[in-house]
Amino acid sequence: MSGVGLNLIAVDPARFRAWAPRAVAEQQGIWNALTRGEFVADSAAARRLGLVLGSEYQVDGGPRLRAAASAGFGLPGVDGIVGEETGRRLGLLPGVTLLVHSSEKAAGVLRTRVGRLLGPGSQVVAVGGSRTAKPTLRPTTGGTAGKTGIGRVRQATVGRPASYLELYRKAAGVCPGLSWTVLAAIGQVESSHGRNNGPSSAGAQGPMQFMPATWKAYGVDGDGDGVADIWNPYDAVPGAANYLCANGAGRGGKKLEKAIWFYNHSWSYVAKVMGISRGYAAAYP
Repeated sequence: MSGVGLNLIAVDPARFRAWAPRAVAEQQGIWNALTRGEFVADSAAARRLGLVLGSEYQVDGGPRLRAAASAGFGLPGVDGIVGEETGRRLGLLPGVTLLVHSSEKAAGVLRTRVGRLLGPGSQVVAVGGSRTAKPTLRPTTGGTAGKTGIGRVRQATVGRPASYLELYRKAAGVCPGLSWTVLAAIGQVESSHGRNNGPSSAGAQGPMQFMPATWKAYGVDGDGDGVADIWNPYDAVPGAANYLCANGAGRGGKKLEKAIWFYNHSWSYVAKVMGISRGYAAAYP
């Protein structure tokens, strides 16, 4: 920008969020900004470049980017984060990043071993969450009341994927440890992936067949439009992930089965969902 080179990485917000430092991960505005195609600067880079949050900057020979926020991601040498679509518009080169959780005590040994495994040309860095700067956001205007009458709309950004398959994959990131195949199985059982949205005879609504009271407690705004809409798949699918996660689905095993049981109080339903989930895992490895 203005002749100054920036090192940016493009990420899928729903997946990358689970790896961000907790203080950053909890700032929903950051993930909304990335989904909208905006730029989140590293805190140190924002200070170095004198960026004014909320302002737009012209990329030399490229698009204009709004500097929506600054945050300490703990990624050495990275000046900022953009979403995948913005990365394509900027012409960022495809690459692979491997992120590994470990304790701080094990970081040194892990860095050596991972570097040996990946071979020459790889770069191994420690990403620390404890020393990162507090996120700073530039607010954007938008509604906060959903169609269900919720006073404050919870958000879990997944954007607007072009297919249910990709939507299930992205929404699973709302609940680390939850397989997208479980969401897909529930979506198939409940509405055949949006083909039969109800309302059911019991009053369940939308592609994931939420009861309105349950939706009021667990529904989310998944596409960042300021509305948590029970009928909107971009809200309903991550809402289902949110509800499953609240009941322990991310821990797998018996906890996952119990979370599915809470979704529909029937063990035969649980068995059916798990069977379909295994089928999806085999068909889409």
